[in-house]
Amino acid sequence: MTQVNIFADQLALSGMKSERGIALAKKTIDDIQVKGKRVLVRCDFNVPVIDGKITDDNRIIAALPTLKKLIEDGGRLVLCSHFGRPKGPDSNASLAPVAERLSSYLGKQVIFADDDNVVGENAKKAVAAMADGDVVLLQNTRFRKEETKNEEAFSKDLASLADVYVNDAFGTAHRAHCSTVGVTDFVKESAVGYLMNKELQFLGGAVDNPVRPFVAILGGAKVSDKLGVINSLLGKVDTLIIGGGMAYTFMKAQGHEVGDSLLEADQLDYCNEMLKKAEGKLLLPVDTVVAKEFNKDAEHKTVPLGGIEAGWMGLDIGPESRKLFTDALKDAKTVIWNGPMGVFEFENFAKGTLAVAQAMADIDATTIIGGGDSAAAVIQMGFGDKMSHISTGGGASLEFLEGKELPGVLAVQDR
Repeated sequence: MTQVNIFADQLALSGMKSERGIALAKKTIDDIQVKGKRVLVRCDFNVPVIDGKITDDNRIIAALPTLKKLIEDGGRLVLCSHFGRPKGPDSNASLAPVAERLSSYLGKQVIFADDDNVVGENAKKAVAAMADGDVVLLQNTRFRKEETKNEEAFSKDLASLADVYVNDAFGTAHRAHCSTVGVTDFVKESAVGYLMNKELQFLGGAVDNPVRPFVAILGGAKVSDKLGVINSLLGKVDTLIIGGGMAYTFMKAQGHEVGDSLLEADQLDYCNEMLKKAEGKLLLPVDTVVAKEFNKDAEHKTVPLGGIEAGWMGLDIGPESRKLFTDALKDAKTVIWNGPMGVFEFENFAKGTLAVAQAMADIDATTIIGGGDSAAAVIQMGFGDKMSHISTGGGASLEFLEGKELPGVLAVQDR
């Protein structure tokens, strides 16, 4: 049984289906024949690198099922990805470390074509010399300024190396770039990879037709980062939990003092509007762990709702809030979480995030982590293997949860 069918079976068992039909409508790599063909695969290899060494290779590991399937089927793989945000060729933004790590995982040499213009002589020669099952990795797509502008010249250059295009980079699917959208205009056949399909199945199924009770948890720093998501989810969930820095703007909107906590005064009217729309669905913290400064060893204490004094700032939810939130999760059957409950990087202010992660790990439900800091927190705290799905796309996940169409998905051929 293919991996994508296993994912589909998991969703069927949970009763989840996507009314949008996006995942089922798109060709997948199980629908195409790649033997002897050049397959341009858009991956997300935007991994953290310090002093030339990869410090977290989860995105590389996530790409392996698709790559191994295409290799086994005799495809000639030409991989591309962005890395960082260079404005042109930059040796500090080279994908060379990825080629080395990927070679070790695939058990075969990945040829790295290090052309500054991405599709240069090295790339063309390497691709021309390929045999079935070979793998070439192109240089960082953002070395070409045309990439983020989705300009035709670079799209054509990428397409010149391919007979088939596969997009497996959900994390960039919300951007219309040459390597995610433009290239599809010049390649006859396209499909999504296993990772992309899994993201669409889980996120689409959870939001469009969830098994209830359906609980969403939003955290992170700013309300302004999640305006559309809050509004969209309030119309779909049974309970919406809000923690993290964004909760203080909601508290202020309710008339509570928030001291020196993070506050977006220009979002108070929006928060009031959402509080009215929530009709009892919205849970906010009832106590807060506060500190005098943003520091891992800062003096701290727990105060009740409205008790944050001037000179103190909220850095985590308190014990009563942890109980309130985890109790709300006990009977849930579908849970989506995006954004930590506090400054989880500091041990003194990580208890709220830890409590939510533990509660999600303990329940019998479809549990989805919507990328970003919440994904980092879950993995760091050792709960990664306890979740149904951890999204690889922060911004893409948020836009998808908001109900937006993703350009990188729409560009791929339908079945």
